[in-house]
Amino acid sequence: MMRAAVIDVPGPAESIAVREVPIPRPQPDEVLVRAEFSCVNHVDTFVRSGAYATELPSPFIIGRDVAGTVEAVGESVTGFSVGDRVWSNSLGYDRRQGSFAEFCVVPAARLFTVPQNVADLRGVVALSHAMTTAWLGLGRSAPLAAGQSVFIGGAAGAVGSAAVQFACARGARVIASAAPADHSWVRGLGADTVLDYARPDLIEAVASHVAEGAAIWWDTSGHQQLAQLIPALANRGTVLISAGLQAEASIPVGALYTRDVSVKGFAVSNAGAEELTAAAAALNELLATRELKYRVDRELPLERAGEAHRLVEAGGLHGKVLVRLRG
Repeated sequence: MMRAAVIDVPGPAESIAVREVPIPRPQPDEVLVRAEFSCVNHVDTFVRSGAYATELPSPFIIGRDVAGTVEAVGESVTGFSVGDRVWSNSLGYDRRQGSFAEFCVVPAARLFTVPQNVADLRGVVALSHAMTTAWLGLGRSAPLAAGQSVFIGGAAGAVGSAAVQFACARGARVIASAAPADHSWVRGLGADTVLDYARPDLIEAVASHVAEGAAIWWDTSGHQQLAQLIPALANRGTVLISAGLQAEASIPVGALYTRDVSVKGFAVSNAGAEELTAAAAALNELLATRELKYRVDRELPLERAGEAHRLVEAGGLHGKVLVRLRG
């Protein structure tokens, strides 16, 4: 038996219970992982509450991301051995059990080896979801090229911070927005210009810093002002949407098509195994070759999983909420 944080049906954070459940057995194409760390992403709270509809087993072990070591491998699995340090960021949805447990089974196609020179699994967990999102946005949906200009809103958040670092690694020029208290942090990530997210003339200010217009506009905080931001975009620019579950925006049809502007929405949960593998390869390369930065607001034990979810839902955090899965 093992300890796990579970829900019986989707509901509030108070419905999370930590109790003993059987240790899962890996299927032929799965790997059993001795889990060490996980974290709470906003999408985890959406899955738990039922706001993001996906098929779940019952009882359901919550959690998406995990880092740990291989405990056992299925008979068809190649490429992993007992004792390997590994990570995954696609558990806990689409019929898969989650990561908030002492052990979890992961499809081999969704499991990745931690680079040898990376000592701290906390950083891997803190970065995995955000950097995967950054790759899906700036590597797949709107491929970013060296020398292009990109606006990243909400740049102090987990996804925003990852997007800034990903864009800088690609050789792009980054104009970012954040609260004034976070400007130093965002500059330290590599942003060329950091603006106050609350200034009423933010869009005009972005445009003044990019004479040719931004090739990509990505507000990771979920504020969508499609009708206003088009003048700050370059011709054939792209607006990325990956947040703002309840947000609404008017569509400036004429301004979009006469400028060849694209609006692309995406969710990490829709990424297939091949896309996740490509994103993982990009993250592992960055982990191995660059000193990626991340922030942890606090680290809680598994027994406080419900509190971890409540903290993320309440907002106001400065970094990830990590969950320690073992004592």
